[in-house]
Amino acid sequence: MTDNFNIRDNLWDPLYPHHSSHSDNLFIIVDSFNLELFIPTNQVSTKYSDNCQEANLVLNLMFLHFGSDELDNHIIYLDQRLTSDHTSLIIIIPIIEEHIQTKK
Repeated sequence: MTDNFNIRDNLWDPLYPHHSSHSDNLFIIVDSFNLELFIPTNQVSTKYSDNCQEANLVLNLMFLHFGSDELDNHIIYLDQRLTSDHTSLIIIIPIIEEHIQTKK
């Protein structure tokens, strides 16, 4: 599950000094789906302001199935945001041959 959750929190944004009660509600929902927050391999902002007086933010998050060792990282590609003010969160999902079922 990935999206712009529009929640600022120091749990995922080291430059933001506060915790939000909205994060607690989000984690209740996330836990009910057996998902957990995955921190990107390159911790950078995901929303960039055109106004130099406004801070860049971490609002886009990725939640993956709890205990997914093969899905334990994602990357934020800053150069792929083009004209958008948000970056893309990208994960490579490996295809494991023994997990492929063929139709008989």
